[in-house]
Amino acid sequence: MKLLREFLSWLWPIVLGLAVAGGMMLVVQRVRVDGPSMQPNLQNNERVWVLKHAKIHRGSVVVFDAQGVDPQATTKTNYVKRVIGVPGDTVRVKDGQLYVNNKRVKQSYISKYQRTTGTGNWDLASISVKNGWTVNNGATKVPAGQYFVMGDHRSVSNDSRYWGFVPRQKIMGVVKLMPWTGNATTRYNINKFWQHYFE
Repeated sequence: MKLLREFLSWLWPIVLGLAVAGGMMLVVQRVRVDGPSMQPNLQNNERVWVLKHAKIHRGSVVVFDAQGVDPQATTKTNYVKRVIGVPGDTVRVKDGQLYVNNKRVKQSYISKYQRTTGTGNWDLASISVKNGWTVNNGATKVPAGQYFVMGDHRSVSNDSRYWGFVPRQKIMGVVKLMPWTGNATTRYNINKFWQHYFE
C-alpha cells in the first residue's frame, strides 16, 4: 500500500501537468512569423502567441492557414496579417490613405513609406478584377464570414489585395505579444491598436 501511495504521489503531478498543457493547447499556440511582411511590428522568425478564441476586430493581427486562400500556398502554411476589413466593410486606398466604410483609418503603426510604396489607388472591386481573384471577383464589400487582411509592410506583403478574403474558419486566432517581447510600441501596435482603429 505504501508503495502504491508513493507511486501515485509521483504520478499525480505528471498527470496534472499534462492536463494543464493539453488545456493550454486548446486556448493558445506558439507560431513563428515567416518573412518581412509584418515589419516593423513583427520580425522574420519571431515567435508569437496566438489566442485561439479571441474576438477578431478591425486592426487585430491574426494567423490563418493560407492553403486554399492564396493559390501559391499548396500545403498548410500559416500567414500572419492584420485585419483591415470585417464582414460588410468597404475598403479603399487613395494616395496612401486607407479608408474603411469611407472613414480614414489611423495607420500610425507603420511609416509613410510602408503605407504608400507600391500600393496605388484602389477599392475592392478594382483590385479583385486587376489581380484576378478566383473567388469574389468584383466584390464591393467584405462578404459575410470573411475578412480582408494586409501585411503592415505593404510593399512586400502577399495579402488579400492579391488573392481575396480569408474565411473565418481558416483563422487560427489573434496574435498577442507578451510583456517581455518586443518593445512598448510594437506591443501596443499588435495588442491594442485595434481599439483606436479610426482617426
